[in-house]
Amino acid sequence: MNPKILILGPPGAGKGTQSARLADEFGVEHVTTGDALRANKEMDISDMDTEYDTPGEYMDRGDLVPDVVVDAMVGEALDGRDGFVLDGYPRNGDQAEALTDMTDLDVVLVLDVPEEELVGRLTGRRVCEDCGTNYHVEFNQPETEGVCDDCGGDLYQREDDDEESVRNRLSVYHDNTEPVLELYADHDGYVEIDGDQAPDEVWEDVKAAVEAEA
Repeated sequence: MNPKILILGPPGAGKGTQSARLADEFGVEHVTTGDALRANKEMDISDMDTEYDTPGEYMDRGDLVPDVVVDAMVGEALDGRDGFVLDGYPRNGDQAEALTDMTDLDVVLVLDVPEEELVGRLTGRRVCEDCGTNYHVEFNQPETEGVCDDCGGDLYQREDDDEESVRNRLSVYHDNTEPVLELYADHDGYVEIDGDQAPDEVWEDVKAAVEAEA
């Protein structure tokens, strides 16, 4: 089985965790918008009539990469793949339409988590400044407080993980990305998953959904 899976949900819902497990379980590539951007920073986009000629120029300046560029890079990442799990895209209706032109999806998973739970998950996250491993002050503590188990690096809280920033990110999700869910509601492989469970319990539901729908 080489399913083509789209996983959707708000920041903090656990998309990355479940996507990684899906990739391992079904032997497919885990494709994220960030990975696609980083892998194609030097892609020639001079024919797209954009401000810059490569995605990297937007990224280096901290500017938002235009949809048309993101669409092209995700398309490049998915091209020729028999199966994948796509995480972090589409973020709006225009990107969803572009994805429809790129590929046919087997399964659309939506992780549903209450807002206050999301706030607690994100504000409690700590990240290793050296290797990027994620921890949490309640749910996934390192053996030594403030120190990464994997590499011994210092843990820190990302600037966008303070409560004000988190609530703003969730507001942006509700405004821009939540409407995308409606576009997929009639998809034959659309499945809503209760993300307010222990990760292993979420995984059992995710795996069962893919096996049933793919």
